[in-house]
Amino acid sequence: MSWKSLIALLLIILLGGAVAIGVQLTFPIHTEVDTVALNEIVHTVRQKWPSFNEIEDQVGTVPFAVLDPAGNLLYETRPGQYEGLESAFRQRMPIVDLVIDGEPAGQIIMYSDVQDSLQQIRHRLVWTTLIFSLSLAVFGGIFMLILYRTLVRPFSKLQVFARNIALGRLDSPLQMERSNWFGAFTESFDIMREELAAAKKSEYEANRSKKELVATLSHDIKTPIASIKAISELLLLQLKEEKSLRQVNTIHAKAEQINLLITDMFHATMEELQELKVTPKEIYSTVLNEMIAGANIDDRIAADPVPECIIQADPVRLQQVLDNLISNSLKYAGTSIHITSMLTPTHLMVQIDDYGPGVAEEELPLILNKFYRGSNASGKSGAGLGLYISHYFMQQMQGELECLNRTDGFTVMLLIKLDS
Repeated sequence: MSWKSLIALLLIILLGGAVAIGVQLTFPIHTEVDTVALNEIVHTVRQKWPSFNEIEDQVGTVPFAVLDPAGNLLYETRPGQYEGLESAFRQRMPIVDLVIDGEPAGQIIMYSDVQDSLQQIRHRLVWTTLIFSLSLAVFGGIFMLILYRTLVRPFSKLQVFARNIALGRLDSPLQMERSNWFGAFTESFDIMREELAAAKKSEYEANRSKKELVATLSHDIKTPIASIKAISELLLLQLKEEKSLRQVNTIHAKAEQINLLITDMFHATMEELQELKVTPKEIYSTVLNEMIAGANIDDRIAADPVPECIIQADPVRLQQVLDNLISNSLKYAGTSIHITSMLTPTHLMVQIDDYGPGVAEEELPLILNKFYRGSNASGKSGAGLGLYISHYFMQQMQGELECLNRTDGFTVMLLIKLDS
């Protein structure tokens, strides 16, 4: 119900109540004495005196009472109606002295209907007032209900909405009803929520991209740092001059310091690695020869030529995969590495073999999990992410990475998708 309808209903109730009370007050109250009827009563009483048999049939329906000179009741047409002379005087009833044969015989009281009329009007006014009051009560109830639905409840919802916003729950819209007076007001709050949600999402995306970049770069920097450390260690074994040894030792110490700093930065910025971008494209398989040669720092890698074909891969991510796998083999196996490759109908298969102790069979299904480090990693630096990142990159390039133990070492197999 609208407010216009509510005001119209109130006006109808007030107007109806005023009209009803006015109608009750217009009912006439007859206060005139019916002298004809009174004379007829006096005449009839004189004729029947002192007997009052059949007197009612001759005087009609007008009630009356006959008193003796002492004021005692001799006769009344309605038993129990006479209440005494004082009551008759108070109610202004006609009282006539009754004279028989010249002598005072008593008094005649003719009852009037003034009090009956007043009583009837009183009853009608009571009922009219009661109905009017009930109508106002019903109106008040409807008014309170509408007030609750249009004012109180919307503000209660707005309070809950504000609490959700304060707690950062920006995915809960503010429900609005058609009858809400504050539609534009509450809609502005909901628009504010949407803008906050969009701003929060943009901020999250920006932070995520920044942390992703830092995490990727920090992890990738660890590979060339490891190469610098390896070369410096080799030079420390070969050089004899004290000055050169001191300089190379400084290079090795600084490389180790950088490696520790990069590790700390990597752990501080690491997020869900599924957010790392991979963009496969058509490339020649011969780039693998260059990637392997670049990783063969101390001539511990023996690699067969890669068959010529066109593959689907992201060169940057593929270089990261090879660097991670070769670095792991050199770190954990400590042996030479042999890399072979062959073509299958759908993939270029690259096999990286080392000749170390391998991985415990019960740990083999777990080594591709994030942050997992096997029992052979004790005492060696690392975050347990190399194989996980490599496996993820290969899957994003529609390839695969598999690990298996051999009797004489450990093998990692890369399946790189051929261009169809």
